[in-house]
Amino acid sequence: MLKFLKYLLSYLTHPLSFLVPRSRKKLAFGSYRGGFEGNAKYLFIELSRKEDAVWLSSSKSTVALVRSLGLRAEWVLSPRGAWRALRSRTWIVNAYTSDILWALSGGANVINLWHGVGLKRTEYNSTSGPMYDRYIRKTFRQAFYHPEAYRKPQWLLTASAFQTPMFAAAFRLPESHCIKCGYPRNSILTCSEADRRKFIQKYEPQSTKSLLETIRAFSEVWIYMPTWRDSQRDIFAQGMDMDRLQETLSQRNAILLLKPHPNTITDAVKGYSNIVLLDASADVYPILPYTDALITDYSSVLYDYILMEGKGAVLYLYDREDYVKDRDFYFPFDENVIGQKAYTFGQLLDAIARGPQPLGEPGRKALVLKFWDKIIPDYDFSDYLHL
Repeated sequence: MLKFLKYLLSYLTHPLSFLVPRSRKKLAFGSYRGGFEGNAKYLFIELSRKEDAVWLSSSKSTVALVRSLGLRAEWVLSPRGAWRALRSRTWIVNAYTSDILWALSGGANVINLWHGVGLKRTEYNSTSGPMYDRYIRKTFRQAFYHPEAYRKPQWLLTASAFQTPMFAAAFRLPESHCIKCGYPRNSILTCSEADRRKFIQKYEPQSTKSLLETIRAFSEVWIYMPTWRDSQRDIFAQGMDMDRLQETLSQRNAILLLKPHPNTITDAVKGYSNIVLLDASADVYPILPYTDALITDYSSVLYDYILMEGKGAVLYLYDREDYVKDRDFYFPFDENVIGQKAYTFGQLLDAIARGPQPLGEPGRKALVLKFWDKIIPDYDFSDYLHL
């Protein structure tokens, strides 16, 4: 009942948000679940030096974190935060207006940075699963509790000409409202080592710095980043034998970082010297340059990772048949991925036992050009900030 009343109040408030005059000079940023992450985080840090930009969050701890970095932030549920949301002409989000507060979004010019190029059908392209219920069937429950899903952005970051038709259809936007530009979060993957170290020192928490120190003691660093399953399966318990994995890693003096999707249910992984479970909310992008190989599946992180030279990739596809029942692909999967494929846990162990195998440069560059248009993407779309 409390949740129902909260959303009812949002519906009553939303029309009033159109009445407040908005300033084109003011930018408001936000991310899912009130966190400080994703494309919005990196663009906010970049623009804070030259724009009137404020991070708005429903989490007081996130506000405190951002302020501790010397950046501006407000609790969006406070009078100051709500007023800033209402006065900001441009909202820059990682996914939806709920990244700030949907009820206050009337009249805002929304730039959706999204959170992953890739192959999976999403939004209005969905053919099955919860997304299909939300966007195609529009069941009452899905529609009532997710009004942000139907609030179209004015602009959408789509990365490349190859990706634009898919995302334009997914959000029912004209292709002229899609921005073909690199993801801001990937700037830390393609910048110089000096700039990366400077960024980490200034903007990353001590936990990230400590982890980077820890992994230096190992000969190889692997990271496993599986995508979210609509069924929210515990992918670590289901797809891995941790004891055998620990033994294989130990023999190579290798470490494996497990990074769950924020929506994934996971059991704690404890007691292993060569396996580390990262917090689901941790920003992994400053860590990726210091890994040797990525293990993933259908996740779009593959296309971010291949922006870096000399890395290995293993696609662990143990549940492929089941996965496509929940989430179909917009483009053919096998034609648009790169890396070793492992369909069983035994095959995955064999791949780890062989060590990281760098991707072939011709194949890597071809896929980078397809998904990003350039070997090193552009990250500047400042022309869209004050429209």
